[in-house]
Amino acid sequence: MAGALRRLAHPGPEAVTRIEAVETDLVAVEGHLPAGTSVMEAVAAFFSERGLAGGVLRLSGGACDPYRYVLPALSTDGEHAAWYSATIAPAGGARLIEGTAIVGRRDGVPFLHCHGTWEADGTVRMGHMLPLDSVLTEPVAVSGHASRTALFDATPDAETAFTLFSPLGLTAAAPSRPVDRRGLFLRLRPHEDVAGAIAAACRRHGVGAAEIHGIGSINEVVFEDGRRVSCLATEIAIEHGVVASGPDGPVATLDVAVVDIDGAIHRGRLRPGDNPVGVTFELVLVEPFPEEPA
Repeated sequence: MAGALRRLAHPGPEAVTRIEAVETDLVAVEGHLPAGTSVMEAVAAFFSERGLAGGVLRLSGGACDPYRYVLPALSTDGEHAAWYSATIAPAGGARLIEGTAIVGRRDGVPFLHCHGTWEADGTVRMGHMLPLDSVLTEPVAVSGHASRTALFDATPDAETAFTLFSPLGLTAAAPSRPVDRRGLFLRLRPHEDVAGAIAAACRRHGVGAAEIHGIGSINEVVFEDGRRVSCLATEIAIEHGVVASGPDGPVATLDVAVVDIDGAIHRGRLRPGDNPVGVTFELVLVEPFPEEPA
């Protein structure tokens, strides 16, 4: 199926491993990011205080001023298959509606990758948050799942010429502490169908059911109802995603929000088999609570 899908022309050789996965224990987290620091500083402190390495956070409410973000854009440098717009800085900042942040590290220090929606200049916008340059002026509610023994590590990627998150298990032993769930940290490479790759990872790792959280890009999004976002550069946030058992194994269902290069926001359920990753897709799969013994 992947060979028949739309393909972006990335500059480097294709990596052999197309679906990167790390199994990990997860803890559920919730709380607030306080006003007064950048989003990145607040998230780093939130994870550090709880002894967490990496995971996913859902950000809701609150405000930032300044607020900085970018949109997806076509590449003009002759190297990258897609790129980003110039930085957008709304006057008066922005009020966050909802964001999904994948949390890990870059150059040895905490880092995050966040796509979301917010209100700026009286209009709902969507894009890629710049967390180092966005300063919290009102607290933001957060919830999610995180690991003490795995994270997403940003490293240079020869295939795409971007620096991108990949899941990484940590070798150092972590103190024994309670965990809530089992899960998978995933990175999907270009041209892989998003739903199909998630299902393949679940088969490989014995996951029959899970919540799906994540963000990424798709080369021309196709929805289940036939609508199409005819744009090779997009930013995606999964608003609701689940893995469930089907007649032939795990099936991934993904309801997403999409922003294109013009800033138009689209929503819908992805059509399985017709949504190839553009540059990358980063995911956290969270298995259900284990059943209590009878």
